[in-house]
Amino acid sequence: MATAKNSKTKQKMVDDTSIISLYMNDVLESQEAPKNVFVFCKKHGIEESDFYSFFGSLDSLKQAIWVKFFENSVVAIEKEAAFEGYSDKNKLLTLYFTLFEILTLNRSYVLYTLKENKEGLKNLTSLKEFRNRLKEYIVSTVKSKPSEIFGKVAKVTEPVVSEGAWLQFLFLLKFWMDDNSKGFEKTDVLIEKSVNTIVDLLDTKPLESLFDLGKFLWKEKMQS
Repeated sequence: MATAKNSKTKQKMVDDTSIISLYMNDVLESQEAPKNVFVFCKKHGIEESDFYSFFGSLDSLKQAIWVKFFENSVVAIEKEAAFEGYSDKNKLLTLYFTLFEILTLNRSYVLYTLKENKEGLKNLTSLKEFRNRLKEYIVSTVKSKPSEIFGKVAKVTEPVVSEGAWLQFLFLLKFWMDDNSKGFEKTDVLIEKSVNTIVDLLDTKPLESLFDLGKFLWKEKMQS
């Protein structure tokens, strides 16, 4: 039975990052998620109260992992002094390239949670908060002023832009998960082509860009 403890007797100092790291290692080493918070904490000598000071449940922990992926991406791109002056198109490209670099660093975990477990892509519930962060960032930072890409068509509202960005990300994520090319270079190509297509759909060359994107996707399908 758990009892109140004196903070001076804590055996292990933990924070959200260390808990996330332990959880991801457990998943990859055992190829299954911990059964519950009690089992996880007991294995690592963590007080349950310490766990709950950061996460309300294992489900909220899984969502927090994806939020960390996104936050780390944002920190990386906003360190670039020139980022604020980038065009909308280059901001979007930079965001996606950096985000997929972070995902690649954690590819084994991502593939397990979204592909190799029994739930597969049904497990997208883990991306709920990530989705909110991505959509908010697109509206507040990428679509930062009524000019360029998003200003070319007055009827493009913020919900349409943000939801479109989310669907685009899922499209890229699925491709990246199945990408076996060296350095995932095919995903890089698709990121650039898909962003260019969206830009041009709001500009003057939609058919040319769609044809270019279609050729690339058809070629990948025929070679897979």
